[in-house]
Amino acid sequence: MVSRPLEDDAQLVARAARGDARAYEQLVQRHAQIAFRTAYLITRSSADAEEAAQDGFLKAHRALHGFRPGAPFRPWLLRIVANEARNRRRAAGRRAALELRSGEERLRAGAAASPEASLLAARERAVLLAAIEGLPERDRLVIACRHLLELSEAETAAALGCRPGTVKSRLSRALERLRAAVDAEELRV
Repeated sequence: MVSRPLEDDAQLVARAARGDARAYEQLVQRHAQIAFRTAYLITRSSADAEEAAQDGFLKAHRALHGFRPGAPFRPWLLRIVANEARNRRRAAGRRAALELRSGEERLRAGAAASPEASLLAARERAVLLAAIEGLPERDRLVIACRHLLELSEAETAAALGCRPGTVKSRLSRALERLRAAVDAEELRV
């Protein structure tokens, strides 16, 4: 059995735009996790995030004819998913607690920590989560895209619908507010 080399997104998008369902299926598989995580950071609900990601993929599929050839697919898709998630959150009015899987996964991937270190890490994580939760949505989104989803500046700009320079300034101000919020939260704990 001869395996074909992996196609890049541009090739898959071109095939999918010509009606190749398997090509679009590969794009969905490639970007499903980041789409869900993006939607989750906005909706703060697994069910809503899953629906927003699915709706985003459907809208992206319908809009493939308008996709600019040569443009990166992932930021374009994430912008659609983020818009769907914002719409869903606005409509539902839900305010669920923010769970960050990536932080817990990183902790589990490391060496076994002492009970004291685990307790301190859990406390620090709780303080950070509470501080992030208290930030305005605009700040939460830019921090989440850059530091939790690990998107590049350009990808973050595309996902949030702004310029890369705007991402830099928003992130700088958001991190300042986060530092102040963490300091205030630590004083309360």
